[in-house]
Amino acid sequence: MTEAPMPQPAAGEVRVVARAIGVGRPDVLIRNGTYKWMPPLPATPGGELAGVIDAVGPGVESALAGRRVLVSARELAQRGGCYAEAVCVPADAPFELPEAISFDDALSLPNFLMADALLNRCNPGVAARRVLLTGAAGGVASAVIQLARLQGSEVIGVVSSPEKAAFAAANGATHVIDRQRESIPERVMALTGGEGVDLALDHIGAGVLVDCLHALAHFGMVVSYNIVGGPPQPEIFGELRKLVGRSLALRCFSIHSFDHDRATRRAATERLIGLMAEGRIAAPAATRMPLDAVQEAHRVLDAGATMGKIILIP
Repeated sequence: MTEAPMPQPAAGEVRVVARAIGVGRPDVLIRNGTYKWMPPLPATPGGELAGVIDAVGPGVESALAGRRVLVSARELAQRGGCYAEAVCVPADAPFELPEAISFDDALSLPNFLMADALLNRCNPGVAARRVLLTGAAGGVASAVIQLARLQGSEVIGVVSSPEKAAFAAANGATHVIDRQRESIPERVMALTGGEGVDLALDHIGAGVLVDCLHALAHFGMVVSYNIVGGPPQPEIFGELRKLVGRSLALRCFSIHSFDHDRATRRAATERLIGLMAEGRIAAPAATRMPLDAVQEAHRVLDAGATMGKIILIP
């Protein structure tokens, strides 16, 4: 960690003192210098921060001071920057948080935004009766489970250990498959009476993505939103042709598709804030660590050993 002077808000900015900071996979890519949307070096990771506005710059209403807010780097000129005790951001960037939402819980809202886009933007107008979800104990996946169930979908979660299976089930997954012990396609077909799922959401890639294809119903779709396990194997188009009688689809998705659609992003986030404040969605249990243990937090993230969100506390 590096000591730096307390930042001072410029004209049109507010300063937010952190109470909780989120850790996510884009932070690993920034750390490695491989993020496609890499901020200029030297770069500070961190995509979300929840805290209190304690100072405002020239031209900003003084009434904003004292407000509880969420800062998402999706609303900033560049990604990252939230691994800090305080940040200065444009006054219109933060989202105000009602008292019903804790700082820790607020850090899951960007995951719910991602989940909302995966469920409702990737195949517009088609409601999925059944959703298959890999890595079902992770932060984004936990949000997908809740939103899918809220929309009336049956969720089949895929995990890699009994502990993660219990976590996904407690979070609302209808069924859970341990991919270390069971065949994903065979188990899905058994659970669905041979029909398969309408939508599969995968961030693992490798052979797991191919398994998702084989678990689809007719006209089903796999959405790949990361490939942490590497590119699909075997070659994906050949697998699609083998299954051509089902007329399947594959979409590669990135939340960066909304980088230039501020109105949609913010409206969706405000709606999700309302759902969380009403208790209709809830942040999953988080792993809390001190900010100065950030290296250990990344080791845990790299090992895939965590469930839910990792939160750094200043």
